[in-house]
Amino acid sequence: MNTTAPSLTPTTRALAWCLHLLIVALLALAAGRALADSRPHAALTVSVAAACAVVYAAGPVLPRIRGSRRAAACWLAAVGACWLVLLALSADGVWVAFPLYFLQLHLLPRRVGLAAVAVTALAAIAAFAAHQGSFSLAMAIGPALGAAVAVAVVWGYQALYRESEQRRRLIEELTATRADLAHAQHTAGVLAERERLAREIHDTLAQGLSSIQLLLRAAGRALPDTPETAVDYVEQARQAAVDNLAEARRFVAALAPPALEDSTLAGALERLCATTSTRHRVTARFHLTGEAGQLPTAHEVALLRVAQSALANTVHHADATGIEVTLSHLDDQVTLAVVDDGAGFDPDRLPASDPDSGGFGLAAMRARMRTLGGTLTVESAPGRGTALAARLPLPPTADTDPEASGDR
Repeated sequence: MNTTAPSLTPTTRALAWCLHLLIVALLALAAGRALADSRPHAALTVSVAAACAVVYAAGPVLPRIRGSRRAAACWLAAVGACWLVLLALSADGVWVAFPLYFLQLHLLPRRVGLAAVAVTALAAIAAFAAHQGSFSLAMAIGPALGAAVAVAVVWGYQALYRESEQRRRLIEELTATRADLAHAQHTAGVLAERERLAREIHDTLAQGLSSIQLLLRAAGRALPDTPETAVDYVEQARQAAVDNLAEARRFVAALAPPALEDSTLAGALERLCATTSTRHRVTARFHLTGEAGQLPTAHEVALLRVAQSALANTVHHADATGIEVTLSHLDDQVTLAVVDDGAGFDPDRLPASDPDSGGFGLAAMRARMRTLGGTLTVESAPGRGTALAARLPLPPTADTDPEASGDR
């Protein structure tokens, strides 16, 4: 029986039942031998053995004894008192001392339990010597050896139990830590995905809607005097809406931009410049330097988004007349340069990002480059235009590994 452990495992439950059966068997043995040998006080011996069995059986049943150390100690004292009476009546009561050792060591504090075992062993030796009418060293070996074995077994079991509890707590801590880590990774993934969505929306949907707004505003100004020009602006706005819808569908499906579906990055940038020149009062020219090799899809998407965002910023804020877009392929990197002759600005005095007014462009471009191990530099000054350069390192196998290039 275990009154102190929080729960019984199948192993400890089996050991408790073995202890119960051993005590009952030894009490039955003492009563049976008293009757079989017609010993003096045989009826009294049987009665005391039965009383001891009843008192012992009350321990595992009564909730108070199972839940209180003090109540367990009182119950153990009652069992011990019955055993002492049985020991005085029959020498066979000596054998009951062995399971009592386990009960005392298990239910009592360590020092008190060790003292109780010593007292029980001495009582068993003294009673056995009294029944034999003499004392010899051999009489003390059995009870003393049984006490030593009980102490070793119980203390060893307690040490193993403590170690098992430590391991259980460690496993629980590791499980909790792993759950916290998984939650942190999930949170980080959610934040990263939100950042990616913000960049994609800014570089595609927001820029497209801004272009449509500018075209419709121009159409409104041209409508009273030159309806034909207004119709052209409206048609351009309609085409921008179609393109933006295609971007949105690919964006939702997490596919590559439609501009890259059937074209290289250079072709997509050239079309972007042509579209910008057609829809807005600015001349955008594209230049390609170096040998155009096949780039990983992630690199092409990032550079195209940077170009889209840079051109949109120039159109909306710079009041420029000309934009030069240059894609340069080098041995170990690819560079995209966007230079305009607009109003310029002070890079050190940029306004903070604001959901209502915008301001996400440069931050989103830098985040794209940083994700792929690249850099973004901006040189500008009021009245002197702006020069933007996005650089991405090329993977070592970018020209030879088909998988590194993506699959379009």
